[in-house]
Amino acid sequence: MKIAVIGAGYVGLVTGACFADFGHEVRCIDTDPRKIESLRNGGVPIYEPGLAELIASNVAADRLKFDMDLGWGVRDADAVFIAVGTPSRRGDGHADLSYVYQVAKDIAAELQGYTVVVTKSTVPVGTGDEVERLIRETRPDADFTVASNPEFLREGAAIGDFKRPDRIVIGTTDPRAREVMSEVYRPLFLNQAPILFTDRRTSELTKYAANAFLATKITFINEIADLCEEAGANVQDVARGMGLDNRIGSKFLHAGPGFGGSCFPKDVSALIKTGQDYGAPGRIIEAVANVNDQRKRAMGRKIIQAAGGDIRGKTVALLGLTFKPNTDDMRDAPSIAITRALKDAGANIRAFDPVGMEQARKVIDEGVVFCKDPYETVAGADVVTVVTEWDVFRALDLTRVRGLMKSAILVDLRNVYNPTDVIKAGFTYTGVGRGQVKTSAA
Repeated sequence: MKIAVIGAGYVGLVTGACFADFGHEVRCIDTDPRKIESLRNGGVPIYEPGLAELIASNVAADRLKFDMDLGWGVRDADAVFIAVGTPSRRGDGHADLSYVYQVAKDIAAELQGYTVVVTKSTVPVGTGDEVERLIRETRPDADFTVASNPEFLREGAAIGDFKRPDRIVIGTTDPRAREVMSEVYRPLFLNQAPILFTDRRTSELTKYAANAFLATKITFINEIADLCEEAGANVQDVARGMGLDNRIGSKFLHAGPGFGGSCFPKDVSALIKTGQDYGAPGRIIEAVANVNDQRKRAMGRKIIQAAGGDIRGKTVALLGLTFKPNTDDMRDAPSIAITRALKDAGANIRAFDPVGMEQARKVIDEGVVFCKDPYETVAGADVVTVVTEWDVFRALDLTRVRGLMKSAILVDLRNVYNPTDVIKAGFTYTGVGRGQVKTSAA
């Protein structure tokens, strides 16, 4: 099939590359000339494991092409996927749909023959109705259907999620559109991937509901971690005991510094605003957003407390800056709030991230010393803090780290280390929700 993907961002690139790998002819369109030129020359503007290789192989096979000409991509396409950004709108937290609506108008002008226009971007319930109205208003003669097909991609594992999905949700009640979308995803039938056909509004809301629920699990276990610290319990064992219940499951029950990234914060905010607009406020998800915001800065205070309550003039080494490993995404990363809290308290900060340094420099306040590797980062530090659980940090030589530091305080915000190993290496240890763990050799 011939597929156009409008938007060469994270979702658009993964979607286009994977569809091309299925054997479809894919044209990926973006308005950024530098991005298009880079993609044509083998560059990839985001870090996602395996994506550069997947793009390269499908470009070489002439199944994946990049251009700025939307008309060239749309005119003979069977399906057009809208994959532009929907960031939180300043001031009210609503999803900013201006890019989606502009693209809808642009697509309308180029439609030829029957086409399924698919919203792949994460959009609030009812957006598809407005997209259909705009296209119909622009081209009353056009033969098209607007469908919803939300993405459920985890950064760092997006290709696997696309090719081996838990489910594919498609919102359309039009038989022709259903036939086209079934053909688009036919290669996944071999893997027996469950395809759920719903009406369009249900599909749109499913995406937000799923992300909000996962954000709630994260926030819940973080609050339980706080209780564990006060009550002398171990949150990892609590989470394990909970997760063994099949009704709950073990995923997203890892205590840490709070959620960030491109999806959860903005989707939670958008769902809150949608609920308010429809007169069905989501009190639970409102609490999730508030607790998560507070937790990030609280992790800065946790580091200060571990250093004796006063960190002015002391040096803190931060290991990991991105919101999660295997991505360079710094959007709403906990490290941003942690860094600000430490700077406000007068600390000197040294930092390292295996992939996210370039992006971190754009969003973290000035005054942070960015280092070339973990060992340079900890040199002369009073406190070392694991902020993001990159694999490279799990295998550090703790004895060497201790020898490079001025003082021996380790704050593990991701619980990646065995406390016994840390203490044996000569550190005073602080984890998250490990209330019964011995903190030092004394």
